[in-house]
Amino acid sequence: MSTASPQEVTRLLLDWRAGNRAALNQLMPLVYQELHQQAAKYLRREQPDHTLQATALVHEAYLQLVDQSQVNWQNRAHFFGAAAQAMRRILVDSARAHQADKRGSGEEKLPLDETIGVTDKRSAELIALDDALKTLAALDARQCRVVELRYFGGLSIEETAEVLGISPATVKREWNSAKVWLHHEIKKS
Repeated sequence: MSTASPQEVTRLLLDWRAGNRAALNQLMPLVYQELHQQAAKYLRREQPDHTLQATALVHEAYLQLVDQSQVNWQNRAHFFGAAAQAMRRILVDSARAHQADKRGSGEEKLPLDETIGVTDKRSAELIALDDALKTLAALDARQCRVVELRYFGGLSIEETAEVLGISPATVKREWNSAKVWLHHEIKKS
């Protein structure tokens, strides 16, 4: 994904965590490119007429991630796992705001809405997925994280295994089980 090795990204994250501002300046272009690739990969799975833009999603997620000075970054995989969570929150917040606007709630729009629109159908689907993921998290937190990392973060089986500290075979089992459960749960709603 990135031109830098995972070890280089991890080293820069650890240096940044230790207070080295120059490490953050070196890290930014490396992780930004990879975050953009993750967002683009996620958005490619969407409907062809969506108006979401990977750049806007990445900017919002990136700002949230670099603002977390108290996070004890363990490695590159930990950082990109957090990025997957940030992208999920941003997309769901945007979808919920879109649904609220549609109902005339009078709520102020998120700044993101000016940049990336969300179709009505997409908003409802994303909100249903988020609701199902919250239920899944209560039943099986690891399966929820697998879905988050694979679907929202665009991580591979191997990358997901690295983030969670489990085997790729376990990720495959959890991913397949979670997909079946989520499909059933979303179909119910």
